[in-house]
Order: sequence, then structure tokens, then C-alpha cells
Amino acid sequence: MDNCVFCKIVRGEIPATVVHQDELTVAFMDIGSVNPGHMLVAAKPHVENIQGMDDRLAAAMFRTAARVARAAEQVLHPQGISIYQANGKAAGQTVFHAHIHVLPRWENDGMEFTWPVKNPPREALEKVAAQLRAAL
Repeated sequence: MDNCVFCKIVRGEIPATVVHQDELTVAFMDIGSVNPGHMLVAAKPHVENIQGMDDRLAAAMFRTAARVARAAEQVLHPQGISIYQANGKAAGQTVFHAHIHVLPRWENDGMEFTWPVKNPPREALEKVAAQLRAAL
């Protein structure tokens, strides 16, 4: 995609601080870092989200995320690491090129997630699970 910022990084048209790359992925420092070591793992081919990935690309994305998370743990010794991947505007995706945030975390670092638990009844869970199984 001509105007996609991550495609431009993959093609070397704009600078990025690359940590790792392989045939299918590139991991680079996030210029909007929350904490030191905040990296983005992007797919080299342009796919908008996880739904656009085939199994090979999905595996490569999470393999790279695991590799760079281990490196962040070894170098930075964070208290935790968040892995965040958003798909679609409602999920918080702002760059519509598949990517994974690998975010070293420390207590009181200002990064908060809200998880409004709804506790649906078992019957509702079973109904949706049956629909999902049928789609697979």
C-alpha cells in the first residue's frame, strides 16, 4: 500500500529503529513509546489485521513477538510485558496494518487497561461457542 506507514518502513522508505527482521516480520522501536523497550512487530506483507493473516504469517508474528519479548526481559528486567494486538477502530487500532505491541511494564507506569467484566450466563457462552465452532 502506497500510503501505509508500516509498508513504508518495510520498504525502507522511512526510517525506523529495527530490532529484528526475518522473511515475514519486522520488529522496531515504537516512536510513540509508552516505556523503554516498547516495540512493534509488523507483518512485512500488507494485511490490515489478524483476520487477513494466513496461518504461516500469524505464527511468524507471534514467534517474533516472543523473541523480542525475551530480549526485552533480558535487557530491561521489566516487572511484566504486555502483548497487545488490536483489530479495527473499535478495538483501538490506529494504523491499519497488522502489528503487535510488545510493551515492557513496570508498576505505576501509567498504562492502564479497563476490562468491564459482564459475566454472561453459561447458555449465552454455549450459543456463541456453537456458532464459532460451525464457522471453523
